Amino acid sequence: MTTIGFIRHGITEWNKEGRIQGSIDIPLCEEGIQMSKDLSKRLGFKKWHAIYTSPMRRAKMTATIIASELQLTHVIEDSRIREIHEGKFEGTTEEERIKKWGKSWSTLALGTENEIDVIARGISFIEAIKKNYPNENVLVITHGSFIKKMLQRLVPYDEFDEEPENTSISIVTLKEVNHCSVYNCMKHHKE
Repeated sequence: MTTIGFIRHGITEWNKEGRIQGSIDIPLCEEGIQMSKDLSKRLGFKKWHAIYTSPMRRAKMTATIIASELQLTHVIEDSRIREIHEGKFEGTTEEERIKKWGKSWSTLALGTENEIDVIARGISFIEAIKKNYPNENVLVITHGSFIKKMLQRLVPYDEFDEEPENTSISIVTLKEVNHCSVYNCMKHHKE
């Protein structure tokens, strides 16, 4: 039984502006750095055996902060947990998307990564984690859309309609019937 703590990276300026980041490599802003520090202090409730990160700067910065606090000496990058490529939508705000493509812009596939491919790379990653960390706890620093799609696949009997917030944690135990005990938790965030 492997447990995964899925963490969405800290906030960026583009998150604040409502811009789709996708594969564009945006760093954390100061607030995102602080949010990552706040989360890292909370994660000591469990022994974590490894920490994986998307290769995107916003995820790597979050992972480095967390690893330092938890005294995990090695952050492992894995491109299978990168954010979904959003094609022509990347870099745009909701207002810009509506102006350019109309209110139903989200139904268009203007160069966006195929969902089947996203799920395939995500499940490949999960299977490797299960094999390499049996009965251990692994942190995975990744992206909101990716987390939502993975949880919908891993725990199909639960509903994960809202996208995880920046630095939220969602905990899934992988077993015969996977179980999500925590979703989109932000208890560490200071109002």
